[in-house]
Amino acid sequence: MTAGIQNAELRARLEALPKRNLGGLMRLYESSYQRLMRLLPEWPLPFEAAQSQVAQDHTLHVTSVERCPYTATIRLYYLFGEDRQPDLLIKVYHDAQLAEAISVGNYHRCEVLREFDFEAESAVHNLWPANLLMDKWLSYLLQQGHGFALVGRPRNEQSG
Repeated sequence: MTAGIQNAELRARLEALPKRNLGGLMRLYESSYQRLMRLLPEWPLPFEAAQSQVAQDHTLHVTSVERCPYTATIRLYYLFGEDRQPDLLIKVYHDAQLAEAISVGNYHRCEVLREFDFEAESAVHNLWPANLLMDKWLSYLLQQGHGFALVGRPRNEQSG
């Protein structure tokens, strides 16, 4: 399949998405949280950083950025040399069962995403692209078989 056909199909799928509104954004947050809990089922995270390796995809990296009683911030990315892509910073609200993409680095590398307005006027429009990207990417990662439940990784020592 050529890049032009892939881009046309992706563009058509993105344009077919529901209108951006607060309800839709909250559904993205909820969906992303559910997917993230399948990818990272242990909270609080028992590690500072971990990798998930599957045969059909790149190595997925996760790092813990901040830990609080009801929230956590993580970074999820692939690593190409020194370049993290898409370098997704995620705020997880455990009490509300929501996950929010608070920043996405390197989104400009995807030709189709460059065409969409990431600098729209309203808060919903500003948050929509990054959170849609997160939800779709989490779905893709799960379909590829990524997960951090059974991977070998150093564990934080439990106090007690």
